[in-house]
Amino acid sequence: MKEKIIAFFTDVVKEMNKVTWPKKNDLRDSTVIVLVVCVIIAAFVYVVDTAVSGVLRQIL
Repeated sequence: MKEKIIAFFTDVVKEMNKVTWPKKNDLRDSTVIVLVVCVIIAAFVYVVDTAVSGVLRQIL
C-alpha cells in the first residue's frame, strides 16, 4: 500500500513537470477576456430581467 502511495505522488510530480504554465502576459490577457465576458453576460441578464419584470408588472 505504501509503495502505491509513493508511486502516485512520484507520478504526480512527473506530470506537473510536463505542464507548460502560461506566461504572465498570456495570463493577464485571459483574465481580461474573462472579466469582460462576465460583465457583458451580467449586463445582458440585467436587461432581460428588467424587461421581463416590466412585462409581468403590466400583466399583473
